[in-house]
Formats: sequence, structure tokens, C-alpha cells
Amino acid sequence: MPALEKKAAFFRCEAALKPEPGSDLGATVLNHSMSLVQRIENLLAMGNGSDVTLRVHTITTDEVKVIQAHSLVLTLQSDVFEEMLLTRQNSTLVLRETPECAALFDKFVRYLYCGDISVRLDQAITLHKLASKYHVWGLQQGLTQYMTQHLSSDSPAGHVVGWYNYALQIGDVSLRDSCLQYLSWNLSSVLQSEEWPSISEDLLLSLLQRSDLILQSELELYEALETWINQNQPVSATVQRTLRAIRYGMIPPQYLFRLQKQSPMMVKHYESIRDLLYLAFQFHSASPIQLAKYFDVNCSIFTPRNYLSSSWGSPWVINSPTRDDRSFSFQTQLGPSGHDSSKRVTWNALFSPRWLPISSRSTYTEMGAMQPTRTDAGRPRIIVTPATSSPDFAGVSFQKTVLVMAKQQGKVVVRHVFNFHQSTEEAGDFLVDADLQRRASEYLIDSSLYLHILIKPVYHSLLVARK
Repeated sequence: MPALEKKAAFFRCEAALKPEPGSDLGATVLNHSMSLVQRIENLLAMGNGSDVTLRVHTITTDEVKVIQAHSLVLTLQSDVFEEMLLTRQNSTLVLRETPECAALFDKFVRYLYCGDISVRLDQAITLHKLASKYHVWGLQQGLTQYMTQHLSSDSPAGHVVGWYNYALQIGDVSLRDSCLQYLSWNLSSVLQSEEWPSISEDLLLSLLQRSDLILQSELELYEALETWINQNQPVSATVQRTLRAIRYGMIPPQYLFRLQKQSPMMVKHYESIRDLLYLAFQFHSASPIQLAKYFDVNCSIFTPRNYLSSSWGSPWVINSPTRDDRSFSFQTQLGPSGHDSSKRVTWNALFSPRWLPISSRSTYTEMGAMQPTRTDAGRPRIIVTPATSSPDFAGVSFQKTVLVMAKQQGKVVVRHVFNFHQSTEEAGDFLVDADLQRRASEYLIDSSLYLHILIKPVYHSLLVARK
């Protein structure tokens, strides 16, 4: 009896009985596919019926791993194995792998038999290499998806930079762009991680040239760059290229003065960035209108990134975001110029979970207040407008950026970024695909919508610069 019970348990399937598609109405499918997979996996574990031996040699060592396999399974899963089996001279296939790949080859072969695999962060690249080498495309795509979804996971030495470099090496544009976007949108946490010093020179320069970086301040970026230079000791030309990529106009003058005296890096390479510092101090001492008469204010030194400090915007947590409309007011500096640092602009933000497009609603009452038109068929909308107008706005336009935060693998990260300009009061595609009704929505943290609104003043030339 115990033997019969054991046998019955082996064949027991968790899948529910279900009608068989395309058959008689009374037919039902008995699904024992899981027990079949278990039996096939047991063939690998026990070596029963094996007709091919895999001898996995580790390159640079004498280590050899022997696996008793089955040609039918290998052929079904991999055209590379199929070709090898067609041209083999005997029942043994000799494979040569790097130490990393050889160590995980058992795990890789097991996937071929049962179709599932457990993956750690430090194993993803190695398994992806094996899947690519042997043309196991389902596993390769699954691992790419795994890496894309686990960029925010914690690991002792970090992993995103390594995944980026690997994606660059193999030409995986989608994974490369996902890694680069994560690094750009969560740069503050990256700067403070053990992974930061491992960033390559090319990746560093690529990041420094971007205006969509999300971090606390430009000063934070300068200090992180100083750390990177001290730990990597690059050649002088690289140091100068990276230092010239810092946007000194976005650093308040009091901090620039301190850096000139207290930053060993700036003291050492002062001559290579003297012109940029001179331009930054001019920027901080004159009004935007005066500066625009003589300089091209569209260059990067005057272009802000996405700074999270309070001078540039404010976080906004919306509890139960599907319930009703919410409004919120906050202040930012008029501009990053020292000339405007004491001037403030008050902004009104209005969020609605169900709002018609701007062309379909009345916008202002006689008193100037915004009037939402509500409809169950609408979708989430956010409007950000200045509370008042001012002559100080001359020569300045405002880019509004709304960050949507999410919790991934227990860490709060930037999930989406929406940009709109002064000429439009709202972001037309804001949360267009979001399902805020679901408590487990990727857009919500503990049933709340976590936003951060940024206002980026952008200066523009009023006259042609004098020669």
C-alpha cells in the first residue's frame, strides 16, 4: 500500500480539470504535465537511458565535469547541440567552457529538461552567455527580461554597470538602454553605491552629457566625479574631459568659491576649467536678460538637470489617488542664477484621476480658477501652472517634469518621467497606461501615488551674441 500511495503521489497533478478546447462539450482534460516534467528531470538526475555523455572541460584548468544526457532532449532544445550530435564520432561530446560557465553548466542542462531555473543576480550574465552560445532562445529572452526587472535589486558590489557593459558587448540595445535609463534616473543612489567607482570612462562621459540625470544637485555630481577620479586615476586628458562636463552654472557661487580653495582636483586642474568657472560666475552675477545679450545661454553649462533639492521642486504623495481631485502648491527659485536665487515662484498643481483632454473642458472661471470637467471615461491628468505672472519671467521658460516613483525589490526608484513645457499646462500622456484601481499597481506604493514635481528654468537668447 505505501508503494501504491507513493506512486499515486508521484502522478498527482496540481492543475485543475478543465474542458478540452475544440472537443465535445462533455470532454475534460486531465493535465499531468507536471508529473511528466518530473519524470524527464529524473532521467537527467539518474542518468537512465542516457545515449550521450557531455564532458565539460574548464578552460585554463584540468577540471572536467561529466553529465549523462539524452540526445532527444538536447536536440529539441538547441540547434547547436543538434548539429554537434549529427557530426559526433562517438557517444561523447567534448565541450570547453570558461570557469564561470562550467560552474553553472549543470543548472543550464537542467533547464533543458524541465524548463525552469533559479537565477541569482551574479549568475545572470553567465547563464545568458550559455543560452546565447547554444541558441536556447527562450532562456536567453527570459534572462534579458530578468535583468531588466531586477535593476533595482540590492547586491553587495552592484550589478547594473556590469549588465550595461555586457549588453554593450553583445549588442543588446534593449538591455543596454534599460540599464542606462536606470542609472540616469536613479543616479543619486548609484553615486553612493560601491558600483560607482567601477563605471567605465565611456559610460561616465555618456552620463555626464545627459540632461535627464536625476540627482540631488550638480554639486553632488562633482563630488562623486572627484571620488571616481581618485579611485581610478585616469590620464590627465580624461580628467579634464570629465571636469569640463560638469555644469558649473548650476552650482551656487558660494559652493564654487569653496571648491576653488578646498577641492584638490579643482586646484590641480584649475587651468583646464578656468573659462567655465569664469562663465559660471558671470552667469550668477548678471540677470538672464543681460547675460543673453552677450552669451549663448542655450549651452549645457546653463541647462539644468533633474535636481531633487527643494529649490527645484517638491515631492507630492497622493493617498487613494482614484478617489477625487487633489491640489497642491509649492515654491521654487525663479532660476539657478545667483541673481535670481532669492526670487520665488509659486506653483499650483492639480491632479485628477478622471479628466477630459484640455480641448474638451472649460479652463478658467471669471476669477481665473481652474475648473475640471469630470467624467468616468477620463484618465489621470496633472496640471502645473504658476500662481501669478511676473516681469521676471522674461528670458526664462519653464520645463516641468513629473517623476513617478515605484517600489521594486523593496527599493523606491523612479519608474516614469513625464516632461512638458511652459506652452502646455499639462502632460498629455501622464499615466496613460496606469491602472490606479489595482492596489498592486506598479505605479503605486502602499496604495498611494508618489510624485516629485520639478521645475527647470531654461534661459534663452534674446539677441544674437556679439562677436
